[in-house]
Amino acid sequence: MGNWVANEGLSSFVILVWLGINAFLFVHFYMAFLTERFYYTRVLLGHALSWARAPAACLNFNCMLILLPVCRNLLSFLRGSVQRCSRSAARQLDRNLTFHKLVAYMIAFHTAVHIMAHLFNFEWFMGAQLDSNNTLPYVLSQIGNGDNRAFLNPIRTRDTNPTYVMFTTIAGLTGVAITLALILIITSSMEVIRRSYFEVFWFTHHLFVIFFIGLVIHGVGRIVRGQTVESLKQHNPEQCAKYFETWGQNGTFCPVPNFAGNPPMTWKWVVGPMFLYLCERLVRFYRSQQKVVITKVVMHPSKTLELQMKKKGFQMEVGQYVFLQCPSVSQLEWHPFTLTSSPEEDHFSVHIRIVGDWTQGLYEACGGDKPEFQDAWKLPKMAVDGPFGTASEDVFRYEVVMLVGAGIGVTPFASILKSVWYKYVHENASVFTKKIYFYWLCPETQAFEWFADLLQSLEGQMLEKGMTDFLSYNIYLTRWKDAEAAHFTVHHEAENDPITGLKQKTRYGKPNWDTEFNTIGAKHSGSKVGVFLCGPTPLAKALEKQCLAHSLSGVDFIFNKENF
Repeated sequence: MGNWVANEGLSSFVILVWLGINAFLFVHFYMAFLTERFYYTRVLLGHALSWARAPAACLNFNCMLILLPVCRNLLSFLRGSVQRCSRSAARQLDRNLTFHKLVAYMIAFHTAVHIMAHLFNFEWFMGAQLDSNNTLPYVLSQIGNGDNRAFLNPIRTRDTNPTYVMFTTIAGLTGVAITLALILIITSSMEVIRRSYFEVFWFTHHLFVIFFIGLVIHGVGRIVRGQTVESLKQHNPEQCAKYFETWGQNGTFCPVPNFAGNPPMTWKWVVGPMFLYLCERLVRFYRSQQKVVITKVVMHPSKTLELQMKKKGFQMEVGQYVFLQCPSVSQLEWHPFTLTSSPEEDHFSVHIRIVGDWTQGLYEACGGDKPEFQDAWKLPKMAVDGPFGTASEDVFRYEVVMLVGAGIGVTPFASILKSVWYKYVHENASVFTKKIYFYWLCPETQAFEWFADLLQSLEGQMLEKGMTDFLSYNIYLTRWKDAEAAHFTVHHEAENDPITGLKQKTRYGKPNWDTEFNTIGAKHSGSKVGVFLCGPTPLAKALEKQCLAHSLSGVDFIFNKENF
């Protein structure tokens, strides 16, 4: 139970508070439109009025939140401040994109409810306008005709239809624009599209500008109206409703009621986050204009491109990431990449796997498709935004650490292992971390090559200093061909591994995580073990489950996952 609290307690508390606020706002605003002021509005619309306004309030609240998790500079600042006080609180900031998605789903849900309710409202507004002359809805619909008094029914004539009104009013037009933008944003955010067509995801996500502009002016038309306070003093709707045929006539105590719309309130909810996000973009723009020099380009096997760069004033920590832009490939697109260099090096580097149009364009711009050497002046101009913090920053705050990388997901751990190498080999610095267990799962042998040099260097230096127990690494090849299997079998007895050249032999298949956690737990009873993953969601779920299951035997496994 204690480990569940450490891993999930604060996240669960935040989610419960967020859901509670949504529930409170929904109920509060639902009841607010059941008051006397909206008595006649309910005569026309029934409870659909409350069903439209309650989700609108929740939309305001969630639209206030949606931009905050993607203010990367703000989060990095908060993370640096919070982690000094609470490692658990800092870890919650690493789940910013998860919360961003949850808020987006809530926006989609309340938007659907709001739209459905207003579709009924427009039909009932139209029905009231077409009603017979001796009904209360018809009389209410005629108020405001001819003498410019405040009206109740926004459909002012019988010679129209709800579709026409929808596309000729501010509320209707902005509602359509908001809905279309939201549909495109959410559908393009599906993982299959984001992974295969990142450019589509990136461009459609910037429809948020249209979404927020439409959101702010959506209520300017004041279509939903209620009786004014002054009118309520002279006209009690519960008493006067049955005398609607004589309203305003001499000798009657019920004057014709006056109506007014609520002033727009959405801007009050979103102006703060919009200002913060504008500042965020200005900071990004300023940093993108700073000069970046590519000092080295390395083409690794398995279509992996390494860029080593320098930028004045650039300071990083282990495991951080940056956003890169290459204007010659795209003037607008920015893509996140984990830094593979260590803070001790005089440059910063990234390893980029060529898997899409943008990465292919960068690969070609750097001369990856040319056999000859590329001159430095021919290399493309780069813009860099960052660095930004991640969970891996906390790696040296644990006495025992498990690092798990899958495929190119090993990149944040390259930075960590390089930093370990510098601290122990060059600086002889004391490090709080006493033991690192490193696991790398890879589907192809070529992918090992660019990282094997670092591991070989670490292996040799640790052996020289008699620190072979400090780093335990386990490399797994998850897929292989028959010809490769035969080669591995023949050379299995060799001193060094036939794939990586390391003394530690490569294993085949996938780790038995239950066994690994049991072994580590038995060796480090009473310790807190930081488990760090950069890999796919199924592996994350498996490791998180193992952390919870194996924290009952005197050792706490604290799960951390890279998210960007």
